[in-house]
Amino acid sequence: MDERILNPETSMGAVTLRVGDLEGMSSYYANAFAMEPLEEQSRGREVHRVLGRGATPLVRLIHTPDLPGVDPRQSGLFHTAFLFDDKPSLAATVLRAAQDPRSRFVGSSDHLVSEAFYFTDLEGNGVELYTDRDRSTWIHDGEHIRMATEYLDPNEYLRRNLTEAAIEAGPSLAGKVGHVHLQVGDLAAASAFYVDAIGFETTQAGYPGAVFASAGGYHHHIAMNTWNSRGSGPRAASLGLGDVSVTVPDRDDLDALVARLQGHNLPYADDGRSVVVNDPWGTQVTVALPDLSTDELLAR
Repeated sequence: MDERILNPETSMGAVTLRVGDLEGMSSYYANAFAMEPLEEQSRGREVHRVLGRGATPLVRLIHTPDLPGVDPRQSGLFHTAFLFDDKPSLAATVLRAAQDPRSRFVGSSDHLVSEAFYFTDLEGNGVELYTDRDRSTWIHDGEHIRMATEYLDPNEYLRRNLTEAAIEAGPSLAGKVGHVHLQVGDLAAASAFYVDAIGFETTQAGYPGAVFASAGGYHHHIAMNTWNSRGSGPRAASLGLGDVSVTVPDRDDLDALVARLQGHNLPYADDGRSVVVNDPWGTQVTVALPDLSTDELLAR
């Protein structure tokens, strides 16, 4: 195993959002994205609620109504990207999201490696819904994976791929967090943290103002951009992104991560099953072993 990089089997876990309106956000993610509540726990004044599809947690909402709203110019979340197994499942979810009057449709794109649709939730958090093209079709330019932003007609996509069966299946169809796209203040500092210290490998650095990175040759598990947030400093406490979750297969992977963090003089917490560290802008990153249950996710 290469101790400098994350295990190729690394994946992304449920993203944590701090929300002001727990019931409104819960009903939105349930109705627009076909998720259902899986577990809930109260901690003092905070209520933590996990939503997902089947047994897979996709988002954890933490009710913290006394915090200020999301500032689109600060570091934090650009979008959480939910990955679907096939086009009918994606099309059915896009239709649901488009029909929810609380949704703000931002656009749709063919990225060569994937097809994606973008929304903004009612508290200003970005959401991407997407499917991957088969890996055999991805084009590699040296060590980088070719990606682009080309027009994707949303109505034509739905016409071609929507099925009644997928619409009726709703939350029973699989989904997972495919990647997380972050707003950062500086790309060099972001790469030093997410690539050099955390251990992702850069997959695309040719986009102006953005870097994409992954484990195991995926097009990206993490993306960082400065399009709205260039020069921003550490985040003030606010609604929005609370935690970025990365899942690694076993304890050896956490030990290798700890060694990298120590080599970069980064403070961290290690409870045996997860390692928690903050990026240069104060965004919490949790690298954990696979959750045994939603209870374990809530216990973090």
